[in-house]
Amino acid sequence: MADGGPVEHGFPHLATVRAAVTALYRRLSYGTVHQFAVSVPPADVAFCDVDDLHLGAQRVARELVRHYRLPDARMVVAFREMEHAAHVELTAGPEYFIELNDRFRTHRRDIGAALAHEIMHVYLHRMDLSFPGTRDNEILTDTATTYLGAGWLLLDAFREDGVSSQKLGYLTPEEFGYVLAKRSLVFGEDPSAWFTSAQAYTAYARGLERARHDERQPPLTAAGWAGRRRYARDRRHAQHVAEGAGGSSGGADAADAPYAFAADPAGPLRVTFPCPTCHQRIRVPVKGRVRARCGLCRTVLECDT
Repeated sequence: MADGGPVEHGFPHLATVRAAVTALYRRLSYGTVHQFAVSVPPADVAFCDVDDLHLGAQRVARELVRHYRLPDARMVVAFREMEHAAHVELTAGPEYFIELNDRFRTHRRDIGAALAHEIMHVYLHRMDLSFPGTRDNEILTDTATTYLGAGWLLLDAFREDGVSSQKLGYLTPEEFGYVLAKRSLVFGEDPSAWFTSAQAYTAYARGLERARHDERQPPLTAAGWAGRRRYARDRRHAQHVAEGAGGSSGGADAADAPYAFAADPAGPLRVTFPCPTCHQRIRVPVKGRVRARCGLCRTVLECDT
């Protein structure tokens, strides 16, 4: 939690975020992910200053437990002085103890955001899904919270002006916006109307721009002219290398290209590229117009290979 200090911006954790989205689809399955097509409504997690602190926190926790489909889980919420925003004790259950930073006694509108992250820890714990290392595992938790319909609360907790700042979670505001946009493009849901923070809306707009950029990468037919031209050049190079080396693989010229070519002794040259929805690698033959379907998220992709 950044509170008063500088807030990191941009997309420094994008590779881990994309790996987290892939891991969600692999562990939960397409059907389970699509059970979260509707985000947690703002009214269900609203917290007024006149609400009783502990009863209100328990009510919000129950709503998030219901949203995450954890019917037998019981959350006990307490407040204390601590360095971090919140902490949850991961046990065998069904009762879990969540501690929130004392600052939430006076910043009650952000209690839902903190609880959304901590209860997602419980969800992932029960699903036996984790990443090695604290940093990557927290990024996984932020990504899962957002992609499964409660992370708009975390982005809305971001506020920044000339003298102070506040942010919850490990993702940057733009990365939260990116995952929210990914979710929006899949489920047709626009979360921008729920933001009370103007800075959150700006971060979402930047994330949406980056998410749409994923859908315009070659060999997808939606790729722009510059991308198509570069792809054609790299394809010619790969074909030349494959023919000259008697069938060995030929990659793209630049390491930052999202695609890679590989020769197939049993058929034509093939190209692999990330699915713009779940980022699993897809492999298709290089033979002009191809329609491919991602086996993980079931997205149908129009390609010009």
